[in-house]
Amino acid sequence: MQIVPEPTKIIPESSLKGKTLLLPFILICTLFFLWGMVQNLDGILIPHLKKACQLNNRQSTLIDTAIFLAYFLMAIPAGMLLKNFGYKNSIIIGLLLATIGAALFIPAANTMAYTGFLGALFILGCGIAILETAANPYSAILGDPAGATTRLNLAAAFNGLAAFVAPLVGAIFILSGKEYTAAQLKAMPDASRSAYLLHEASSVKLPYGVLAATLAVIAVLFFFAKLPEIKNVSKEPSAGGSLLGALRHRHLSMAVIAQFFYVGAQVCVTSFFIRMAKQGAGFDEKTAGYYLAIYGFLFMGGRFIGTFFLQFIKSYKLLSIYSVIAVLLCAIAILGKGAYVVYCLGAIGFFMSIMFPTIFALGIDGIGDDTKSGSSWLIMSIVGGAIIPYIMATVIDLNGDQIQIGYIIPLLCFIVVLYFGMSGYKIRKSLI
Repeated sequence: MQIVPEPTKIIPESSLKGKTLLLPFILICTLFFLWGMVQNLDGILIPHLKKACQLNNRQSTLIDTAIFLAYFLMAIPAGMLLKNFGYKNSIIIGLLLATIGAALFIPAANTMAYTGFLGALFILGCGIAILETAANPYSAILGDPAGATTRLNLAAAFNGLAAFVAPLVGAIFILSGKEYTAAQLKAMPDASRSAYLLHEASSVKLPYGVLAATLAVIAVLFFFAKLPEIKNVSKEPSAGGSLLGALRHRHLSMAVIAQFFYVGAQVCVTSFFIRMAKQGAGFDEKTAGYYLAIYGFLFMGGRFIGTFFLQFIKSYKLLSIYSVIAVLLCAIAILGKGAYVVYCLGAIGFFMSIMFPTIFALGIDGIGDDTKSGSSWLIMSIVGGAIIPYIMATVIDLNGDQIQIGYIIPLLCFIVVLYFGMSGYKIRKSLI
């Protein structure tokens, strides 16, 4: 999930004259890729740890809860950290925190402790929340203001690339392809069953160990790199409107609700993608993992194509069109059988691609001094990714582990987004 920088008047320090900004920008792009890897490995991790730790669906979605709850809780502290320590130091702190979180996967795997995995994910989530809070605005303001949008979109492309690479890495190095039914596991000798489950849990150690090492190396590079610090020179009051007062704008309040349900829908689709592909289409675990990578590729491509369409179609209209299509695709995925169920899920990724930034932009449109507070609300609404998947898992567990029926939850979420695109976005008189 990409946190969108808040509008602010900033200029580089005068000492930046003559200095190249290419190296700092390259380092920032690596951050977009790395947190994209963390987020998009969840689609692999949820079905894998469900198997390795013998979990029900609700327990497995606590992986999403750990990550997105960290985003919610760190939204304001990360901003305070940025204000007090600057961009470079905040990024280093975020990288070190994420390094610790990724490294803790190794002892969690050795002990097969699911709570250990959740703790590691929460720490990892706190780290990448800091990185997003710092890196998004830093990439936008690192250079000529006229090129801010181009720089941010270019950096975000690396985040989209990770949506393709992460599932591919997970399918190759984490998923074993070996699966047993509950009856088969029960029939195994205790030693054989324990060895199998330990082997499954241990497969996360290599990719997350490499991730931890990479995060640590990038932190060292940031420490020694001569990065320009950007300071806010705006003479306007920094407080803007109050946090609660911003919600008097009806379209902002509706955007917060729509964003909550959109993020929840996106996380639901990816979290249950592999199990849906196995149950609805009859794919094996490895093949399902590769199709999740294709989903990521379509999501990335959708951002570029959607950006092109936005030059000719008003954003709220495109959001409404995409929402209708997403609802229909969910319905087909729920009712259908065979490979086209998976094709529908991949297509949903394409049509979801523009929803987050479009809702964000429409939500803060025309709210003036409340823009900063409104942005904070929209960022905190990411907590939908911690709550909605648990609701979907509950529906699945209550219906005899039928994954397809669970997709009624993202379908309903897209209906909320559709309402926002058709009516909720409209700027009306303040509520108070």
